[in-house]
Amino acid sequence: MFRIFSFLFAFALLSQTIFSQQKIQPDSIRKKMEWFEDAKLGIFIHWGIYAVNGVDESWAFYNKKMSWPDYMQQLKGFTAARYDPAAWADLIKASGARYTVITTKHHDGVALWNTKEEHFSTVKNTPAKRDLLKPFYEEVRKRGIKAGAYFSLIDWSHPDYPGFMKDSSRYKVANDPARWERFKKFYQSQLAEVSHQFNPDLFWFDGDWEHSAEEWESLKVRKSLLERNPHAIINGRLMGYGDYDTPEQNVPVSRPKYNWWELCMTINNNWGFQHKDTHWKTPYEIIALFADVVSHGGNLLLDIGPREDGTIPAEQVNVLTELGQWNKKHEKAIFGTRPGIAQGHFYGPTTLSKDSTSLFLFLQGQTSGTILLKGLSNAIKDIQVVGNGTKLTHKVVGKISWSPVPGLVYIDVPKGVQDKYITVLELKLDKPVRLYQGRGGFE
Repeated sequence: MFRIFSFLFAFALLSQTIFSQQKIQPDSIRKKMEWFEDAKLGIFIHWGIYAVNGVDESWAFYNKKMSWPDYMQQLKGFTAARYDPAAWADLIKASGARYTVITTKHHDGVALWNTKEEHFSTVKNTPAKRDLLKPFYEEVRKRGIKAGAYFSLIDWSHPDYPGFMKDSSRYKVANDPARWERFKKFYQSQLAEVSHQFNPDLFWFDGDWEHSAEEWESLKVRKSLLERNPHAIINGRLMGYGDYDTPEQNVPVSRPKYNWWELCMTINNNWGFQHKDTHWKTPYEIIALFADVVSHGGNLLLDIGPREDGTIPAEQVNVLTELGQWNKKHEKAIFGTRPGIAQGHFYGPTTLSKDSTSLFLFLQGQTSGTILLKGLSNAIKDIQVVGNGTKLTHKVVGKISWSPVPGLVYIDVPKGVQDKYITVLELKLDKPVRLYQGRGGFE
């Protein structure tokens, strides 16, 4: 998985994102992005030979934590012996996720499908001896879940790829253009296989930072994918030719200025399965993070890392199950909503219904007592606790009849109505939400 090593690298990524917004006009893709905007939650799956020894996916040899031959020895231990794609799909469905993205191949070059290219795959080089993607895509689609494909542009194991390890490379593109042409033909051929065999609803690229858009032929790649499926969505890691931004691990403090965005986040500290990584995020932490992301108009792409045999650690199952139960209870406040009101009006995450006549307030922890809402010009018709229907009372303080400045709204939240993770209130308004952001006084 892509890691940010320095401020300059982060700045380069930001510049790339801004550039991508200029290359792909939002109005040209708005229609196809509707399902993505409504989806809110996706499940990311990092599965590959790196789960055998529990090492960093591809980065273990790139950063010389181990040799490339030792890393590739893991091919012999990747069995997928207990892989149950139907059970995976059931778990994803239970989480409330509307889409999923699985690694078709990581930077190590090991394909999880039966590639026709002469290169590593789970079919030809592991005891699994089969295509692991086809049955998974079939199962998730049976359950109405959109299917996404992670695809690494870079391939550090391929002899025609310039890069190899952090401090070494095979050649420079300018010095051997014929070799680079061979690699481009290879990677585009594999990408075409993924496109034609699985017809992903979403392409999740990674690794674009090592070459320019011209070297990757990003525009050509985008056009070829959309010729196959005009409705396919492409993430922002195609050197300026993606549809949405996808920050990694870092939760934004304020709403990003992108039309569509998605935060990809691990359940512990690593993407793939690692035996020693027991730093599991709790269900509460994930739910609180999810509420924050949705309130800022984004999606959460939450990662799981199965073991080499295909089983999913119990801690990950627990998080997805608890998240799913909370999502089911609070569905109307999350899925299909729009970003909430500006910060400062309420101290916590908020969302709005599509018509902006319902305002949802997310109360962290076991909040009870009086909560405050500022600058709401609307009249409140009704307040209910989402998921149990309890009606709440409120009062407006400081409203002067002849002034446009709204009063302060105080809502009483009694003990006993709290959700065990995050309680959500629905405020039904007299008309689409209107907020006062002036200075007060005699305006």
